[in-house]
Amino acid sequence: MRKVLFLDRDGVINNDSGHYYIYRPDDFVLNEGFVEAMQKLALAGYEFIVISNQGGIARGTYSKADVEKVHSKFLSLMDDVRISILDIYYCPHHSDFEKCLCRKPGSLLIEKAMARYTIDANSAIFIGDNDKDMEAARNAGIRGIRIKSNQSLITILSELLNGR
Repeated sequence: MRKVLFLDRDGVINNDSGHYYIYRPDDFVLNEGFVEAMQKLALAGYEFIVISNQGGIARGTYSKADVEKVHSKFLSLMDDVRISILDIYYCPHHSDFEKCLCRKPGSLLIEKAMARYTIDANSAIFIGDNDKDMEAARNAGIRGIRIKSNQSLITILSELLNGR
């Protein structure tokens, strides 16, 4: 059975201190301990999918191309340390302007990934740093683990590796 970790981006993967939106590659800095945690989780058989709200696109603050540049930097950083990311899904909408099913706490992006990669809900976990992330996990029928924004994943490594 495939073990998959869904990861929120800003605040979980990368440090978002001092930024409302991260849309410039120079502002994208991995959280402390992220690489070490990912390497250990990958060795334990986990696969990884990123799920992220990117409402700044709808607000006109940045473009899809900006988001893709940040994601390219992230994937390059992961390639450098031999960590494979299955996919990255993001919602370009914002609830101030339109309603959609893909913006967390909606679960459409998680559900799409689960269907595409044949992921069993019992073997999936969503790691996020806010209530919307946890609600999206519940809506998709998967377990959610909430961490503090910019908290090192090392702090929850034993919980993940021991299946608690």
